[in-house]
Amino acid sequence: MEIQVHNLCKSYGGETVLRDVNFTAGPGVTCLMAPSGAGKTTLLRILLGLERPDSGTVRVPNGCRWAAVFQEDRLLEQLDAMGNLRFVLGKDYREETAAALLAELGLGDVGNKPVRDFSGGMKRRLALARALLAPSDVLVLDEPFTGLDGENRAKALSCVRQAAEGKPVLLVTHDESDAADLDAALLRL
Repeated sequence: MEIQVHNLCKSYGGETVLRDVNFTAGPGVTCLMAPSGAGKTTLLRILLGLERPDSGTVRVPNGCRWAAVFQEDRLLEQLDAMGNLRFVLGKDYREETAAALLAELGLGDVGNKPVRDFSGGMKRRLALARALLAPSDVLVLDEPFTGLDGENRAKALSCVRQAAEGKPVLLVTHDESDAADLDAALLRL
């Protein structure tokens, strides 16, 4: 599986956000790094088909399945962790697999607690678990480690590293140590 981006451009109201972006991403992690407002999230939205570029091309194999962690967690606040995963994964939900990943991410003991009562870091890890469990060929992560302390960040990095062994992972981060910890290719916008 490979993603190819050629001469991608995007502007809003006359302000250029992306100009002639070119890269190829295969299995493993590619970290997108740039200052705030430089178009990282816009690039991810274009790749996911949520926005159209002004020009340029994105090439992915037909039938490519995407999973994502957005900047907002987009969780169902009234449900517990397993309820959120069941809702999103549908027929692909496997309780044992979900429980194992939640435990790996430090969420194994949250019980039936509704997500509205989770801390910000707990919500972030649940959003990451949802994306990691979804059947996908490409994983897109927009600042997935925001709000995580050192121990939970290390757990999350480990899970992302495992996911990247067989598929492209595009990761937006402001932390260069994330790229180093994941042995990631760097793409600076």
